[in-house]
Amino acid sequence: MAIIRVRNGLAPTPTLRRSSGDAMYNHFLLRVVRAVMGSAMLVSTIVACGKESTSPSGDRRAYGPAQTLGEGTARTFVTVDRSGAPKSLGVALSESAMRGLPTTPMPGMPSAAMLVLQLPSEATTTGFDHVMLDWNPAGHEPQHVYTLPHFDFHFYNITSAERESIVPTNPAWASKAAAFPSAAFVPNGYVAFSVLAGAPAPAVAVPFMGMHWVDPTSSPELQPPPAGKAFTTTFLYGTWDGRFIFAEPMITKAYIESMKDKPEGVTLPVGTAQRVSKAGMYPGAYSIKYDAKDREYRITLENLTSRQ
Repeated sequence: MAIIRVRNGLAPTPTLRRSSGDAMYNHFLLRVVRAVMGSAMLVSTIVACGKESTSPSGDRRAYGPAQTLGEGTARTFVTVDRSGAPKSLGVALSESAMRGLPTTPMPGMPSAAMLVLQLPSEATTTGFDHVMLDWNPAGHEPQHVYTLPHFDFHFYNITSAERESIVPTNPAWASKAAAFPSAAFVPNGYVAFSVLAGAPAPAVAVPFMGMHWVDPTSSPELQPPPAGKAFTTTFLYGTWDGRFIFAEPMITKAYIESMKDKPEGVTLPVGTAQRVSKAGMYPGAYSIKYDAKDREYRITLENLTSRQ
């Protein structure tokens, strides 16, 4: 693979190349793994610091620094109660961000834009460190499953430096990719893509991400006909070196924009584990909503609960 270095120092970006060993990727789900989470060149710039919004209930929404996306911006936010305790964490896309999005993916990659979004200081106690957002203008293989324009929102609980060490040149790549958490630490219903594909974990792991996990029963787009439905949204987790390191809503652009017609938005439950390997806050659901007053879409990890 080749690594693209971002000039503003935010993060390196991988370009995955096919090799003679790609025959193992012919399996449907393995092709999903291969293509789902590619990163692409960073096309945004930081444009503003965070601001706050207070609701009548006393809950306060604090924003992280905004970055340019399309004709608008993307930024993280955290909602805290009167005592300052976090209740939810998310990414806000301005309505105008949905216009003028780049349409040309990086060569060999599905993504045309990648943003590394910093969290507001009020989110420190959540245990999350940063969010990586990818925009895939034509989706990615397999055909007729994920070949729809969509966004990936990676909420990492490791640092950027730790994330950047997840590369095939790491001498421990094979062992750390294959190190799965024990059953008690795996969210209910979730299975590693390598297990679904029947392939070696090191061949399925993705640079800067590790191993993706999915709940096949809650992902209609992965069901064979006639049960299968068109992809709109799904929720993934990721592991590296024996523990979960990110949570990831993956949502089509059209589905996000359809929230304008749903005043209450959509809230979906996510699988949770019996135990966690790192103290922090963990979601019990995620939501997709449109705020007509602020003219922004919000993708949010909801029902945050402190766990040890």
